Amino acid sequence: MGYKVVVVGATGNVGREMLNILAERQFPADEVAVLASRKSLGTEVSFGDKTLKTQDLDTFDFTGWDMALFAVGSDATKIYAPKAAKAGCVVIDNSSLYRYDPDVPLIVPEVNADAIHGYAKKNIIANPNCSTAQMVVALKPLHDRAKIKRVVVSTYQSVSGSGKDAIDELWNQTKGVYVPGQEVAPSVYPKQIAFNVIPHIDVFMDSGDTKEEWKMVAETKKIVDPAIKVTATCVRVPVFVGHSESINIEFEEFLDEDEARDILRESPGIMVIDKREDGGYVTPIECVGDFATFVSRIRQDSTIDNGLNLWCVSDNLRKGAALNAVQIAELLGAKVLKKG
Repeated sequence: MGYKVVVVGATGNVGREMLNILAERQFPADEVAVLASRKSLGTEVSFGDKTLKTQDLDTFDFTGWDMALFAVGSDATKIYAPKAAKAGCVVIDNSSLYRYDPDVPLIVPEVNADAIHGYAKKNIIANPNCSTAQMVVALKPLHDRAKIKRVVVSTYQSVSGSGKDAIDELWNQTKGVYVPGQEVAPSVYPKQIAFNVIPHIDVFMDSGDTKEEWKMVAETKKIVDPAIKVTATCVRVPVFVGHSESINIEFEEFLDEDEARDILRESPGIMVIDKREDGGYVTPIECVGDFATFVSRIRQDSTIDNGLNLWCVSDNLRKGAALNAVQIAELLGAKVLKKG
């Protein structure tokens, strides 16, 4: 007997990717319902070799469904996630709404799988921010070996993290640079994204950090260890899919780069591509469609005691969102619901 699964926000980038990954990983689902807002009602979406027609989120009854993967914004989640949870359907939420709630586990299965049992307080599990998810997959096995004191991370985040309109804006602005009269003014972003980088993701906070930078700090502490100090600079770059991160790590004790490389090679969810030659590293365009978090450029930082640098790349629509949500669903099934 398999699971009855709901995908909420099935017509968006992440919702469609959730359906793709559920099918690819052969998730044991007996029945899948796809929900969308009224304006997208009846839109057809693919699930493996099937075509599913979207139902109305507003009127859907979650009673009798095992789990719901939410891929809608915080405003809609605030309305519908509690309804689903109250009806006995476990919510796996991709928005930021519940990530910092102490009664809601924030889970990256390779990192803190045991936190899954905390779901029962609210019947809700939170999926982390895309930039945090790939970073903590790389940090956790190193932290287990040498205990991380401090992390300095700079991100290079693709436009798909902002949704379809942002992908279109990059595409149209790029064309507009070459075709006189077809220039496109910024609308999704505050400045031109084509052939440019923008050191601004999400809103500015009083501290001078952006909300995206704050998320990386707060989520790393919640998922890995509250004692880790994190400082982040998050940058939007003209890449369609795939987030990259330059990560500087300071440990409490010495960790040799070769040992670090070996540890990461043996760690779940990680692929090490690290040759000291032209092209001996992974770039975002190569990680698209892949499940792994890729790590390259592992090397000692001689400017501090016990320091390492590394380069981390992942498909943000997969590990950063849809894949992690499906992995949480698999974990929930294996450790808690035990049906499939």
